[in-house]
Amino acid sequence: MARPLVIKVTAGADAPERCNQAFTIAAAAVASGLPVSLWLTGESSWFALPGRAAEFRLPHATPLEDLIAVILSAGRVTLCTQCAARREIGPDDVLPGIRIAGAPTFVEEATAENVQALIY
Repeated sequence: MARPLVIKVTAGADAPERCNQAFTIAAAAVASGLPVSLWLTGESSWFALPGRAAEFRLPHATPLEDLIAVILSAGRVTLCTQCAARREIGPDDVLPGIRIAGAPTFVEEATAENVQALIY
């Protein structure tokens, strides 16, 4: 059985290459059949909102909105509770399929047996 992958992305448009790497790895892992949980924190929190990923541009990179669609098709995307609150983002504001959860849930996922965790 494949090891689950938990990815926490803290970068957004402020660090586009680092941000795109996290989404690309998550989408590639989903496409490979791995269980994936992508956490949006810090500036990446904005990508939980409809239309925000479409505004993101990085030359020679797959559009972020396409990567999010792949991840949501078979993986899990979570927006950090505190990050959402600081940006006044509520459960009704986010893309369908994205949940809002906090640190205890992240710790539970990241420390589960056989999990690999990456932070960008």
